[in-house]
Amino acid sequence: MKAEAAHPHSRVALSDVHKGTLAGAVVVLCWSGFNIVSRFGSTGAFTPFDLAALRYAVSGLIALPLFVWLVRPHEWPRHIVLSLFGGLGYGLLVYSGFKFAPSAHAGVFVNGGIPFWTVIMLAIGTGLHIPRQVLIALLLSTTGLMLIGSESLLAPRAGTEWIGDALFLAAAWAWAVFGLLMRRWQIKPQRAILGIASFSAIAYLPIYLAWLPKTIQQAAWSDLLLQGGYQGVVAALLAAGMYSYANQKIGACQASMMLALVPAVSAIGAYFLLGESISLTVGIGIVVVSAGAALGAQPHKDAARQR
Repeated sequence: MKAEAAHPHSRVALSDVHKGTLAGAVVVLCWSGFNIVSRFGSTGAFTPFDLAALRYAVSGLIALPLFVWLVRPHEWPRHIVLSLFGGLGYGLLVYSGFKFAPSAHAGVFVNGGIPFWTVIMLAIGTGLHIPRQVLIALLLSTTGLMLIGSESLLAPRAGTEWIGDALFLAAAWAWAVFGLLMRRWQIKPQRAILGIASFSAIAYLPIYLAWLPKTIQQAAWSDLLLQGGYQGVVAALLAAGMYSYANQKIGACQASMMLALVPAVSAIGAYFLLGESISLTVGIGIVVVSAGAALGAQPHKDAARQR
């Protein structure tokens, strides 16, 4: 009892690490299905603009009343900025990328790009100092992601696949900015996600209804329910909220490193659920990226500088 009283903060700090890691694991699971579901929608009955509309319509309908009730108007400008990066910017870029490139490319360039951009921006903010542990973790994660995506990346390329890859990298940059702003402004994760969903819906839906091309009216109800539920609830609210929570509990760099696990978890899930084989190269990539993500998610001595 005395030892616990003498160190009251040690248990709280350990609890924060565990909570942040658990939240990051939830994000990995959510995003592992996101690439497949989004790619399926983008090559089926939906345009990228339709998928974004479903994402923001469903999440906005849920979030807007709660946001107006919980958040005071003088706090809204920061939420608008967050919605530009973590809402509209990320969503439109990644959905557009799926129109040009396969989901395996998104696994490499989005999930590998987020920790890359996060580390680069943190390095600039700390005087170009990158801890050795972070560099090793980033190198391992990048190598593993390239191995996992090698079969797709080295396949005969369509003339427009590079456009999708560039859009995925831009989406990763937008999400990294969102994560760093969340960390800097210390906005409560649940309020941040409510704001992103609300302002994204307000800004996007009128433009979508008035001018953007749409094929949503041709979609089956089953497809609408799948995309609307996954994009609007799982991706826009649950995954984004858990990432924001992990970001504040374990740090932007550590939280972003965990996202490198998404392609590995997707490949393992496809093996057990869909019977898709895992080649030796992909298997090695899963081991390497897991080692990099595990190393990157560990606190390091310079973590306080990020905070």
